[in-house]
Amino acid sequence: MEQYQTATFAGGCFWCMVKPFDEQPGIKSVISGYTGGYVENPTYQQVCAETTGHYEAVQITYDPEIFPYEKLLELFWQQIDPTDPGGQFYDRGQSYQTAIFYQNETQKSLAEESKKKLEESGRFSKPIVTPILPAKPFYTAEDYHQHYYKKNPIHYERYHIGSGRADFIKTHWR
Repeated sequence: MEQYQTATFAGGCFWCMVKPFDEQPGIKSVISGYTGGYVENPTYQQVCAETTGHYEAVQITYDPEIFPYEKLLELFWQQIDPTDPGGQFYDRGQSYQTAIFYQNETQKSLAEESKKKLEESGRFSKPIVTPILPAKPFYTAEDYHQHYYKKNPIHYERYHIGSGRADFIKTHWR
């Protein structure tokens, strides 16, 4: 019997955080949603208005035997600007900040280790500011946000490129 685990990452707009993880071997699901705040069942409008304390995030259900947490962390770092404390690319504000939400002490330790390794790599000239936080309740975003890159591929690509994310990833990771 497969034993799935959960990982939760905030990387700015959740639309752009689904595609890199989706359909990878060992990934059962990638869900867009909200976490880290203090309002139960927030709406997109509430989160964007910065009234809930939530981050836009993805929750990934994965098989650690096929796609280990360390590999998830590596892929996560390659999707974000970990030096930006004010949001991600075009999207500004607390709800678009980055964070790793750990589910247990093993995830916490692995996340801290991966962050330290990235800091020591010299890849970025500014400090890595992505916090590593304990997981809080995760609320699934509205249906129209789920797998947005599949439902609206043209708009998604325009956004991914126009936001500056695509160029950043290409410049820093490829």
